[in-house]
Amino acid sequence: MNVRLQIFKQDDVNDYSLGRRFRFAIVDLDKSQSYPSNFVCMLPAQISGEGKPHSIFLQVFGDKSIEQAKALLTGALETEDDSEVKAEIGRRLKLLEPKPVSQIECSACGKFFQPRRVRRFKQNFCPECMKKKFGSR
Repeated sequence: MNVRLQIFKQDDVNDYSLGRRFRFAIVDLDKSQSYPSNFVCMLPAQISGEGKPHSIFLQVFGDKSIEQAKALLTGALETEDDSEVKAEIGRRLKLLEPKPVSQIECSACGKFFQPRRVRRFKQNFCPECMKKKFGSR
């Protein structure tokens, strides 16, 4: 399957605002050269590989869906001329990057841990130090 990304701009004109939408269609160049007959699926804005596949894109590409989406978007970024479309492609590529796990340093022992939001304490304590300091409260 020889797939490529085809991007459509759609202007949304409401009574109070002017917006622009972008639709990313995945087409198979082996089937035909014209758009409607070579349509495979739409590229979703966010792709989550966990659990049951909810979109047609995940059903078609399976486990390699995130790599395929990155490859399609980077290929389209190189060939695209319009600056608005390039910005949208960059935004979607940024959405595909995994979010880093934030870790903070414990104020008491200096160990790094994943924070759990506790508003009443001004200092950040790891769970062990919380039990030591405020165990019975």
